[in-house]
Amino acid sequence: MAKVHILDHPLIQHKLSLIRDENTGAKDFRELVEEVSMLMAYEVTRDFPLQDVEVKTPVATMTAKAIAGRKVGLIPILRAGLGMVDGMLRLIPTAKVGHVGLYRDPETLKPVEYYCKLPTDVEERDLIVIDPMLATGGSATAAITFLKDRGAKSIKLMCLIAAPEGIKEVQNYHDDVDIFVAAVDDYLNDHGYIIPGLGDAGDRLFGTK
Repeated sequence: MAKVHILDHPLIQHKLSLIRDENTGAKDFRELVEEVSMLMAYEVTRDFPLQDVEVKTPVATMTAKAIAGRKVGLIPILRAGLGMVDGMLRLIPTAKVGHVGLYRDPETLKPVEYYCKLPTDVEERDLIVIDPMLATGGSATAAITFLKDRGAKSIKLMCLIAAPEGIKEVQNYHDDVDIFVAAVDDYLNDHGYIIPGLGDAGDRLFGTK
């Protein structure tokens, strides 16, 4: 079964509270999402293997550590996932970025694909699918399926906030994909919104309604 990692670092939790606040405007919201994404990336990459490398300091030569050749791919789910990319790239600047465009049908709440552009070597990369909200789980499940259909073998899912229903949905279809979240909230309402959540992440990021 896929593991759920709740990243409860005080800085993450403090900034998440500001993100949730309805009085936080779009500019501050974007900056906070970027900051939390960077902090979460620190934990998501914790299991990257290291290798020995030789480094010459101003004083002596030593054996130091470097990440062992891992190729990373960041896959934001459009459009809200875009708000998390820059923060992660600050820690993993060599990562390739793919995009999966999905929208949720307002009647069925099921995801519909409208765009997919990925690195050509997804099968060789450690992919991190990013989306602020894991609500019904439909979009994340569909995005992960698209990646696997194109040969991806190593996938993690990173979200700011998840509903229990969304976690269960991903686990039902992709029990090999670990889930990293800053918080697991109470439930989904009848419109598919996470309660208490933070509202519509895309609208708050981009100032739309």
